[in-house]
Amino acid sequence: MSFIKKTLRILRLIFINKYLIVFSVFFVYVLFLDDHNLITRWKMDTKIVELKNEYQYYKKEIEDNKKKLNDLQHDDEYLEKFAREKYLMKKADEEIFIIK
Repeated sequence: MSFIKKTLRILRLIFINKYLIVFSVFFVYVLFLDDHNLITRWKMDTKIVELKNEYQYYKKEIEDNKKKLNDLQHDDEYLEKFAREKYLMKKADEEIFIIK
């Protein structure tokens, strides 16, 4: 009997305490019901991190491509190497063997 009485007393204190009730309602509202709830904010934060990583990736790709373009425009040896590897071009007296 004493366990049941203690349990009832604890439940009564919990449900009578108006501050706990208000806090619980506020917590449920903020967590689930609000337009800017915590779940949506967490999803948006992860999306922001993904987009920042993607931005850094493309920024690096742009720098690499600018360097390649500069090399292609100013370095004849690099241009010849690029044409041979990418487009399989050759000189008139050469033969190309493609191994897969």
